[in-house]
Amino acid sequence: MSVEHHRFIRGATILAVTGIAARIMGAVFRVVLANLLGDEGIGLYQYAYPIYSTLLVISTAGIPVALSKIMAEKIALHDFREAMRVFKIAFIILSLSGLVISLCMFLGAGKIAVYLVQDPKAFYPVLTISPAIFFVTVMASLRGFFQGQQDMAPTAASQLLEQLIRVAFSIVLVIILLPAGLEYASAGATSGAAAGGLAGLLLLAVLYWRKARDFIAKGNQQMTSNASSITKIVGRIFSLAIPITIGGLVIPLLTLIDLAIVPRQLQAAGFDIDGARALYGQLTGMASSVVYFPNVIAIALSMSLVPAISEAYALGENHLIKARTTMAVKLTILFSLPSAVGLYLLSEPITILLFNNAEAGYSLAFMSWSVIPLCLYVTTTGIIQGLGRPVTPALNMFYGGAVKIVIAWYLTAIPALNVGGAALASVVGVAVAAFLNLLWLTKNTGWRFNGRALAVKPLVVSAVMGLAVYISYSGIMYWLGDGSSYRLHNGVATLVSITIGAVTFMIFSLFSGIISREEAVLIPLIGKKFSVKTKK
Repeated sequence: MSVEHHRFIRGATILAVTGIAARIMGAVFRVVLANLLGDEGIGLYQYAYPIYSTLLVISTAGIPVALSKIMAEKIALHDFREAMRVFKIAFIILSLSGLVISLCMFLGAGKIAVYLVQDPKAFYPVLTISPAIFFVTVMASLRGFFQGQQDMAPTAASQLLEQLIRVAFSIVLVIILLPAGLEYASAGATSGAAAGGLAGLLLLAVLYWRKARDFIAKGNQQMTSNASSITKIVGRIFSLAIPITIGGLVIPLLTLIDLAIVPRQLQAAGFDIDGARALYGQLTGMASSVVYFPNVIAIALSMSLVPAISEAYALGENHLIKARTTMAVKLTILFSLPSAVGLYLLSEPITILLFNNAEAGYSLAFMSWSVIPLCLYVTTTGIIQGLGRPVTPALNMFYGGAVKIVIAWYLTAIPALNVGGAALASVVGVAVAAFLNLLWLTKNTGWRFNGRALAVKPLVVSAVMGLAVYISYSGIMYWLGDGSSYRLHNGVATLVSITIGAVTFMIFSLFSGIISREEAVLIPLIGKKFSVKTKK
């Protein structure tokens, strides 16, 4: 393994570390929110987010990903002048689309609540989250500018600031508005997205003006430039962006379908509207938020892979494409597989620790297994998009989504399964999409999935880790007892067991040779020290 991967892994690591920090803040926020609002309030809060996510994907239209890909290609060919022209055009497009769609959501909040959500109390949460679309869309264009240069630090910094402001702003408003009613408090929670988006945008604007001067200077030093017409640039952007948008829309649309199917089918299973709303809140507001935590690393890999693969593709270096694909898939499996095992074994303890809600552990136990295919899908989508084939992952997720809809419709209505049926449908649907992505890579790049290195060894090590987690949690709970301080004892046992599991996985990965010394060197900050320990 050569050091040519260093920049791509460094970028992914920066995004992953900051993403994890942001998710920790988000997890704390969810805990506070769950305790303040309860299941029903969380359900109202969740009503607004699928709509916001769907409209945000439409607003950004896949342009930031297309921008980072095109800029990476131009920079690889040392055409900085054309790269800057591409950015300016993309910035104008995104600013206008963000403004229009944000206004549409704001003005249509009443109809969305009544006709789509079918709950009038959703009006205020939908209304207050709508300004976030404009801020986040413009921010996405600036992130694309930096990511096209494989500079992930500005994106990471803006993510942290955005999350920090969002959490603080939301909690303060929830406390202030809670006496007025759950719908108003939920609206206070969703309004934090706009405050965070504005803060992140302002930070990136400052960083952009510093970076743009040097970038423009490089363009001015060029002797020649392969200048394209504005029409051609716009056409290239949208030829990549539209399929990316379609692919990005699939998951939010599936969430919207969950919104339409799950509460309705829960009522068909015999739950009243309040019970259905509470179960939906447990599934989407609690279990899903925990499951998506490991996906932060996959998203970081994907964002770093698009420009890295685009660079290799523009230079015609197929060996580099294969090597980066192998590294990305390997890293994805090494964090997603043990994460899924740990979440399954500690599903109820985790939901008690985070939300003081043992019932949500039922949903998490099913949803935990979606971590593996979801992370693989996200990572391989970044690779395929970097190769200029954004339609492929979109189609693959569409097929997976169709499977999910059918399964969710039937299984959720079974009283014994209820939300477990919806969670199981998500696992199967995403697994179909991930498998199809991997199949496309093997057929079109010459890359091969090494089953022994990428599946068998990690599975064995994860099983050993799972045994250590189970024994440690059971032993600690037996020693501490489960009296009046059950939640505290559970929290201690859960956190200690997670730590033991992580250490166990690292040790056995070392002895089994899953991670080589050459690969360890590439890990930022701790890589060299880890490599020395490995040698000893």
